[in-house]
Amino acid sequence: MPKKPSKSPAGKGPRTPARKPARVAAKRPTAVPKDASMASAGLSQERMVRALETIAAHLSAQGGPAVEPESFQRADAYVWHPDGRLSAVPRVSRVELFLLKGVDRMRDILMENTERFAGGLPANNALLWGARGMGKSSLVKAAHASINADRKAADRLKLIEIHREDIESLPALMEQLRASSFRFIVFCDDLSFDGNDASYKSLKAVLEGGIEGRPENVILYATSNRRHLLAREMIENERSTAINPGEAVEEKVSLSDRFGLWLGFHRCSQDEYLAMVRGYCSHFGIKVDDEALEREALEWSTTRGSRSGRVAWQFVQELAGRLGVKLTAN
Repeated sequence: MPKKPSKSPAGKGPRTPARKPARVAAKRPTAVPKDASMASAGLSQERMVRALETIAAHLSAQGGPAVEPESFQRADAYVWHPDGRLSAVPRVSRVELFLLKGVDRMRDILMENTERFAGGLPANNALLWGARGMGKSSLVKAAHASINADRKAADRLKLIEIHREDIESLPALMEQLRASSFRFIVFCDDLSFDGNDASYKSLKAVLEGGIEGRPENVILYATSNRRHLLAREMIENERSTAINPGEAVEEKVSLSDRFGLWLGFHRCSQDEYLAMVRGYCSHFGIKVDDEALEREALEWSTTRGSRSGRVAWQFVQELAGRLGVKLTAN
């Protein structure tokens, strides 16, 4: 007799094979091609090698001094590079100290501070801030040259310029200079910070903050158009977004407090501007009728919209070029 089809336990229809839950099948790992797996591993290893090489190069650049102490005898001025190099500057672009007019008080204070430092006595870091073109950077370079004028080679001050964008490498520079027997002025021209730039923290640590502190044989001179080195909107943004606005602003404003000397430069008067022009003309042997010189100099400043040492120098260059006079001191 033909067999009857079996019934399900519930007695409803034929028994069908049980299906596995869908979730079990979903958990089953998808096979990865062997070639793709090896390529991924190779790529990760390559990235790791590149990262290690980058770290090693960075540590190597900061590890040992790129300039031996005795090489500082080659020149009185150098330019710092963030990879650890110090490039000698055989001839510094500067003007004579007596040609800087309208800054007598700032000149005397900076010279006294620099002389004390050169003599091994305590001295302050200096921030020269204020109006554009009034001789802030010229004063630093002129003071350095004046101090070295009558000094023996072994006692001469060294001037090292660090660019604004390299300020984060300042601790590495200090480490190189710490072991030298020479004394150094580290000079940063047009120092300021904008936006979310946090490199000012490196400067704060070097000036007064860190465990090691500033080396005794190093002093820092900086120039800026801003008294507090930070843009107003930068400070206001900190005040508006911080939980404690006062503390946030204090952290940024305190940077300029780390400079013991604040020397303010203000716009010069008409008489001071004309004195600058006459001083340059006398020094370089430019002979012009005084009345005509005054008229042309004032006209030049009017077209430039300002009076400053820089404007006076630019006028003298224009005048010397027209008269065929080379700007070499008599």
